[in-house]
Amino acid sequence: MKYPLNLGQAELEVLRYVADHGPVTVRAVADHLAQTKGHVRTTVLNSMERLRRKGFLQRRKVDGVFHYLPREDKGALFQRLLKNFVEAACGGSRAPLVAYFAEHGKMTREELSMLRKVAERLASGKE
Repeated sequence: MKYPLNLGQAELEVLRYVADHGPVTVRAVADHLAQTKGHVRTTVLNSMERLRRKGFLQRRKVDGVFHYLPREDKGALFQRLLKNFVEAACGGSRAPLVAYFAEHGKMTREELSMLRKVAERLASGKE
């Protein structure tokens, strides 16, 4: 599945929340984002429906209330988004992303360890 890249800030915030907490109702997302970002319920509802139409979310009716969840797990979802971004914005070249990490890459020990493992796997020819 190829996701569109035209996601606004509100959609990304909603997508991250649903990916972390799904399945969730519009009310749960709206309550959280009202407290943390100042979003109103209609903004959240519109964002969730756009994400559903774009193929990021699915919904199921439970006791008369829609519950939203991502179409795939969080790791796969954001890897696919990043892959599509690299293809569209960088013509498929990973070099700008590597350069970004080199220049702006304040990373945790865990992230550095993960990056080392990926580099070792790529250097050994195992993908």
